[in-house]
Amino acid sequence: MDKSSIIGLVVGIIAIFIGMILKGIHPSSLNNMAAILIIILGTMASVTIAFPTNELKKVPALFKILFSEQKMMNMADVIKTFSNWARISRSEGILALERELENIEDKFLKDGMEMAIDGKSPDYIRDVLLAEIELMEERHKAGAQIFSQAGTYAPTLGVLGAVVGLIAALSDISDTEQLGYAISSAFVATLLGIFTGYVLWNPFANKLRRKSKQEAELKMLMIEGIISIIEGENPKSIEKKLSYFLPADERVKFLNEREESKNEQE
Repeated sequence: MDKSSIIGLVVGIIAIFIGMILKGIHPSSLNNMAAILIIILGTMASVTIAFPTNELKKVPALFKILFSEQKMMNMADVIKTFSNWARISRSEGILALERELENIEDKFLKDGMEMAIDGKSPDYIRDVLLAEIELMEERHKAGAQIFSQAGTYAPTLGVLGAVVGLIAALSDISDTEQLGYAISSAFVATLLGIFTGYVLWNPFANKLRRKSKQEAELKMLMIEGIISIIEGENPKSIEKKLSYFLPADERVKFLNEREESKNEQE
């Protein structure tokens, strides 16, 4: 489970309710079915019009991605794996890595290593795998855009809901006591529109983009590792080159640990 998504959602809801209470507004004021229908169904309708059915079918899967932790290989572990493979390849030949294929769970990495073992050129492998990353990013971009567009539509629909509420409130101004209540109820739609747009949909879109970027970076590391093995680079050189995919502090820690490990082995 992705804790940051859960925590952010809970904190956002709590902030709204506590803020309302501090302003002297009872949370029951949000129980406005007309506003809820305009915002929720209106946003759903707008998104449905904006995107083809084959992309909308992926929305449940996108929610699963948002609220579950990505099952990605650790970059440092991947670098260590390439270092080990480089050692095997240099001593026994690249064909010796064929026995390692059955232990590879990541399909992208497995496909790349199979091409390397089959003798495909580095340029060919790079082009094929980069094309796969590009297509993956396009799919992820389409998913993130669904939420991004929802974040654009919801606040505007909130204004629409407020206008509808004001029309209803001003249609009968003889009862001044009810007029104030009707006007305040009209702005519930605006509140819900802004809340869902800027606390839910736009942050969801950003989370999907960030997860896509992390996955693409890992795959880029794999490409460089595969090419390095084909070109016969030594393990230490591969470790240093691939370590630049790590954040600066993690890179220093990783290289120091590898150096200490080698000194202990010697």
